[in-house]
Amino acid sequence: MDRWLRATINTWQGLRAAARSEAAFREELVALALAVPLAFVVTGEAWKRFLLIGVVVFLLIVELLNTAIEKLADRVNLAIDPQIGRVKDMGSAAVGLALLMAAFAWLLALAERLGWL
Repeated sequence: MDRWLRATINTWQGLRAAARSEAAFREELVALALAVPLAFVVTGEAWKRFLLIGVVVFLLIVELLNTAIEKLADRVNLAIDPQIGRVKDMGSAAVGLALLMAAFAWLLALAERLGWL
């Protein structure tokens, strides 16, 4: 039980640190806050709601991993290093792909709700 408590505290501290230091993470938290009630408006099926909310949560997860990579890379080497730059670009690419996936899922659900599909 003690391990779970420490893990929960570490999780909370990580979320707070990301929310305080990363504008993109804060914007995605707003997107999640909007996604939860909107998912209930967009679809009546529980699995679709879960998917719509889940892709936004997935985006947050990828953003957290990207932020961790960037902060670690900056800590390891403050000098401009092409290899570290490529690693950071890969993290950004992962966020971009997660964002595209979330946007596609929401657009598909909205198109179905509006009767376009």
